[in-house]
Amino acid sequence: MKLPVAIHRARLGADEFRVVRPAQPLTRAVLIDHDRHLDAYLDQDAARNIAGLWMLAARSPRSLIHLPMRANHPPAREVPDDVGVQLDLVLLHHSLQFNPSHWKQVRGRLGPGRPQTVSLPEAEHDDVAVADYAARHYRENRDLFHQHLHAETLFMTGSAKVFRETARHFLDVARKGPGYVPIHPSYPHFCTELHSNDGILGDAREIHIEYCDQWNS
Repeated sequence: MKLPVAIHRARLGADEFRVVRPAQPLTRAVLIDHDRHLDAYLDQDAARNIAGLWMLAARSPRSLIHLPMRANHPPAREVPDDVGVQLDLVLLHHSLQFNPSHWKQVRGRLGPGRPQTVSLPEAEHDDVAVADYAARHYRENRDLFHQHLHAETLFMTGSAKVFRETARHFLDVARKGPGYVPIHPSYPHFCTELHSNDGILGDAREIHIEYCDQWNS
């Protein structure tokens, strides 16, 4: 996979932050906070790009991976009718120890960025990362996602391993969703989930990820 991105740098006091964004807006992608869980609705292109950004987070421990989505239009079909708030998403390695309370200032100082294309050959393999599912449930497992919410942004903090092993959820949506929906008209919903039983969530809520091919704009 060749992933076009924009590299931004923002200074806050003595600290400089490297922020990576997709080169083009992911217009057909929304992340909705429903309090007890989160829903992500994606078309094929958005799912593929997010998979790439997820993999990039695994190998970029000094970067904040920012996916601006909170202003996007929702999909055309009905979504759960309980009130939810649309969010942006930031992916980051736990070793960065970034304080989410600084995000609004950092975000406000980002310029147009420098274009770059990232090569992600691992995205072309069916087994993006082989997970040891039994080890995930050991008490010693530290490869867990933790979430924070600040400035209309969900922060997903994790290790390189947990990002690498969970990118497949988005690849599955991109690869299988478009073929599934047309042949299942009575239930045209292809989805996957970052689930609490998977041994990947620490202080974090489940994220339901669904393919959507029809959008309001």
